[in-house]
Amino acid sequence: MLDPQLFRSDLESVQVQLKRRAIDFDADFYTDLENKRKAIQVKTQELQNERNSRSKAIGQAKAKGEDVQPLLDQVQGFGDQLKEAEIELAGVQAKMQALMESLPNILDTAVPAGKSEDDNVEMSRWGEAPQFDFEVRDHVDLGALHKGMDFEVAAKITSARFVALKGNIARLQRALIQFMLDTHADDHGYEETYVPYIVNADSLYGTGQLPKFADDLFKVSSDPDLYLIPTAEVPVTNIVRNEIVDNTDMPMKMVAHTPCFRSEAGAYGRDVRGLIRQHQFEKVELVQVVRASESEQAHEDLTGHAEAILQKLNLPYRKVLLCAGDTGFSSAKTYDLEVWLPGQNTFREISSCSNFKDFQARRLKARWRNPETGKPELVHTLNGSGLAAGRTLVAVIENNQTAEGDINIPEALQSYMGGLKVISVGK
Repeated sequence: MLDPQLFRSDLESVQVQLKRRAIDFDADFYTDLENKRKAIQVKTQELQNERNSRSKAIGQAKAKGEDVQPLLDQVQGFGDQLKEAEIELAGVQAKMQALMESLPNILDTAVPAGKSEDDNVEMSRWGEAPQFDFEVRDHVDLGALHKGMDFEVAAKITSARFVALKGNIARLQRALIQFMLDTHADDHGYEETYVPYIVNADSLYGTGQLPKFADDLFKVSSDPDLYLIPTAEVPVTNIVRNEIVDNTDMPMKMVAHTPCFRSEAGAYGRDVRGLIRQHQFEKVELVQVVRASESEQAHEDLTGHAEAILQKLNLPYRKVLLCAGDTGFSSAKTYDLEVWLPGQNTFREISSCSNFKDFQARRLKARWRNPETGKPELVHTLNGSGLAAGRTLVAVIENNQTAEGDINIPEALQSYMGGLKVISVGK
């Protein structure tokens, strides 16, 4: 959530910044609500003062033996007016809260202008796309060839956009997850974290999924409201909800492996073939909670940690800076890492690394205590995929295929596969 003080001190600047996201913010509507709020609060305070004054006068009148009924009637009248004013104030505050909840984060100044992914800016590339002297298979065909990837049985069990993995293909995904966790914990200093896969509405509100993106979630209970997690970002970031983190515990760096569940509302018809867009998938998530002065560098570092996985697996990729129109609701700045997929002959997103600055922290009431002032300050939160396991599995399979359909296992994964170097067809 944005800082309300920004609206009160520099409303025109907020309007300009939101315009970068193609949001035509109605400043007059906000100003009208703010003026009503102030007027009602002044009226409420005056009524409280008047009621308190009459209440004191009742005691004095009783002491003098005077008739207090007129004063009692006045107190009752002020009380009734006060209740009406409080109801009116609550209505205005609810409208203002709904307005604030609907507004996305202010973009970082480094974010380029643009309307869609076509306007994203490529920052760098790593690796060379492999050259094949045979007809390339995509991961669906390779998975079927190895009898290790079954979409039909998953559809029978559940519905479309699920998969059942078997044999060495399933083991390869598990190896990828273990490799990612070990790398981030041992090489990059993240604390491995295990969290629930079901969260409450407060948790989803804190990270920005609710109320705006309710249709993208799988709700599993209404009493209380509980949801399957869309990403480990939600439960891991909520560890600091309503907390004041000690300075000695900052910065916090956490890595978690979880399944992720997304209804993909509005995405029907997109990437229906294979593992690219599933309702359930595995992901290793990186989360950092840092001081405001550290978040810019933390964003670069976190993105580099995700890149390290791709480099260790020798997977060609590019890093792009998302434009204004493609940057997520809660993010101030996002890098996407896009891996080369021979089966599609293009780069596809495999990780998004975002700096939310204090946007999530304000919703979460997540703070740290500054030892220099002794006062709590809002933290900055960041996260990124390190990496999406399913899409990494796709990239490994497609980039390491042979003409016969065998799959060469990257050296970094061989120890996680019991020394296996090749997944051969029929074995």
